[in-house]
Amino acid sequence: MSEQKEQEKKLKPRPEDVKSPDAIIRAMYDVISGPAGSRNWYRLRSLYLEGARLIPIGRRVHGKDGLRIMSIDEWIDDVKGYFKENDFHEAEIMRHTDQFGDILQAFSTYEARNSPESEPIARGINCIQLLRHDGRWWIVTVMWDNETKENPVPGEFTPYLW
Repeated sequence: MSEQKEQEKKLKPRPEDVKSPDAIIRAMYDVISGPAGSRNWYRLRSLYLEGARLIPIGRRVHGKDGLRIMSIDEWIDDVKGYFKENDFHEAEIMRHTDQFGDILQAFSTYEARNSPESEPIARGINCIQLLRHDGRWWIVTVMWDNETKENPVPGEFTPYLW
């Protein structure tokens, strides 16, 4: 098999990952979460539209704080060392979405932990832009900010206790 065909096969998404906004957002969190070690970078890449951007804007769990605008491969280079040495689990705890036609904007509140049972090490909001194109959903942009004392997550983006 040619190298190009092999690469296309590796980047083909799991149909269940891209069938709906819920599915692709769930896959986005699933693929970055896990025990220390490598992640399934082929699965991650298959979720994103070509040219997609990942944009952290504030305090980060690892790496340099502040605004960065990265391609998927630049983000992978930025986080793979951290993931290789650290357990990291990020889960959505609440979502607000707006949709018009084939575009969707989601504010996804998350908590990051060292293990699914441990106390949160970070909380914040992922601002996710999705596009439905060619019979599937794509992630176009993820921009996020972690909560700080000076920048708390607003009440409308946190789940009720009961």
